[in-house]
Amino acid sequence: MKASLLTRREARAMALQTLFEVDCTGHDATGSLGRLLEDSSLPEDTSTFTRELVLKVLENRGTIDELIQKFAPAWPLQQMAVVDRNILRLAIYELLSAVVPAKVAINEAVELAKAFGSDSSPKFINGVLGSVYAELMQHPKNEEGVTI
Repeated sequence: MKASLLTRREARAMALQTLFEVDCTGHDATGSLGRLLEDSSLPEDTSTFTRELVLKVLENRGTIDELIQKFAPAWPLQQMAVVDRNILRLAIYELLSAVVPAKVAINEAVELAKAFGSDSSPKFINGVLGSVYAELMQHPKNEEGVTI
């Protein structure tokens, strides 16, 4: 699964679009993602990375959402901008799973926030993720890479 930086960024953007659609409409993630991937020109390894991101974020959404609430207590999850909520979900999954180095996950999330969020989104995303990262560095992970 060797994808270039640019195609990984495209994969994250497509994963974000899928998570946004699922969050807003309740559509089936597999169907939504399949439709987006069908219309894209992403290489197969990048499509696989996108699928993994979406499915793993949804699989771990309870744990991820708990972290969001812990580090953004002034913003109840359902009142948070849908784009910001899903950028955080995507990035926190990457932080938890160590799919990429933490700095990459945070920087990529900030870039998504600049592209898709409001003017205040990048600062908000960076602040929450910085706090999540600091917390994760203080706690050990089990053999699956999940913080315990």
